[in-house]
Amino acid sequence: MADDLFKALADPTRRAILDELTEKSGQTLFEICSRLSMKHRLGISRQAVSQHLASLEAAGLIETRREGRYKFHDLNTAPLRQITERWPLPGTPQPEESTP
Repeated sequence: MADDLFKALADPTRRAILDELTEKSGQTLFEICSRLSMKHRLGISRQAVSQHLASLEAAGLIETRREGRYKFHDLNTAPLRQITERWPLPGTPQPEESTP
């Protein structure tokens, strides 16, 4: 899973998608494409954005849900927390150590 996560984060377009989902979670493919085009000046196809979303979903960074004929994409930061817990800074209390 870590390989998929780092691969997903290595691409600037995927990071822009994550930035957009941070601002507004629960977006459709159309909304994401519109925001990437207008805000980031990225002229990529819906198919390319869909492939980026698939990579992000495979890495666990986004979750999808269907409501009727719409598919919504939500940010999931749990994999990022797993990275920070894997390599803590020296002297930083671990999550289990911080509870009395």
